[in-house]
Amino acid sequence: MKITNEHNERIAKMSFASVYPHYVKKVEGKARTKQELHQVIEWLTGFDEKKLQELIDEKASFETFFEKATLNPNAHLITGVICGYRVEAIEDPLTQKVRYLDKLVDELAKGRKMDKILRS
Repeated sequence: MKITNEHNERIAKMSFASVYPHYVKKVEGKARTKQELHQVIEWLTGFDEKKLQELIDEKASFETFFEKATLNPNAHLITGVICGYRVEAIEDPLTQKVRYLDKLVDELAKGRKMDKILRS
């Protein structure tokens, strides 16, 4: 699949707060916890629960969300296909970071062990 500039712009402007409830529903629907989701988000972004809640409350866009994040140095180890895209081949840095997060949430929901998700 080809990613267009319009696609990248749409992702950048989308608010994290609008997607977060879907992440929670996805993992809890598969017998994982919100705490595990927060652990995965913190591993990728460096955000603790307090900072995460602040970003949700301010309805930060994904662009702002990842501008404020300190990306884990092992994030490049996240590979595979999510939403029809191979994450390691995505050229736009922001879109790639959003897809990294999507991939981690997907792995959590699929029951993958936490040490594997966190690339330890």
